[in-house]
Amino acid sequence: MPTITRRPLRAGLTVAAATGLALLGTATSALACHSDDTRANPVGANVTTCAGAHLPGTLVTQEDAASVFTFTGGTTKDKYLNITKVADGVTVEAVVVKGGDGYNVYEPGKRELATTPPWEKLRSPLNGGGQQATISHWFACIGKTAQPTETTQPTKPSETPTTQPTETSSVPTTSQAAPTEAPTSTSAVVAAPAGNETGGTGGQLANTGFDNAWLIYIAAALLVVGGGLLALLKFRRRGAN
Repeated sequence: MPTITRRPLRAGLTVAAATGLALLGTATSALACHSDDTRANPVGANVTTCAGAHLPGTLVTQEDAASVFTFTGGTTKDKYLNITKVADGVTVEAVVVKGGDGYNVYEPGKRELATTPPWEKLRSPLNGGGQQATISHWFACIGKTAQPTETTQPTKPSETPTTQPTETSSVPTTSQAAPTEAPTSTSAVVAAPAGNETGGTGGQLANTGFDNAWLIYIAAALLVVGGGLLALLKFRRRGAN
């Protein structure tokens, strides 16, 4: 039976223990992100784009938000964002508010958030001390819906009055004016309504919850294995003595 040297064994145990503690710390930090707003889905990470947050739609940054939204707050000095109006023809897929240890995802029509504005007191998650964090930045993911074009109504044909026959006093003959040309009807070409243009990519639903619980199990397993190997080494040392 091959003999296990002490030095490589100790090095392996040290690496296993350190890895387990690191994974456990990462998992604990992610689980710590939470919000006091039931309308939001808190995520313990930093994000700046719709793709990074696994959300559909076109990115509207905080700097360009005034062209789409009517809002107040949302600056680095504020804790809340209030959106009172959205531009016509715009569909909002999500609003992301970042601050503290993570970001909150607000999706209209989900988790008690109204489908249409006003959306008041949108906020970032609570910080590590359980206090409301100020907003570091926010953005939105939108999809545009084109309005149908108006159809042109056809024009009615014009009516031309006919000339009544005239009578002369000398000869009892009746002259009748030549009939006018038949009325022409003109109709404008009806423009076909343009098809709807849909904005956004319609990707998969956002996977914004925490799904790294397996890290905790791996960390626990490494700690158990490391403890067992240390006990085995100590037992062998006593047997040798």
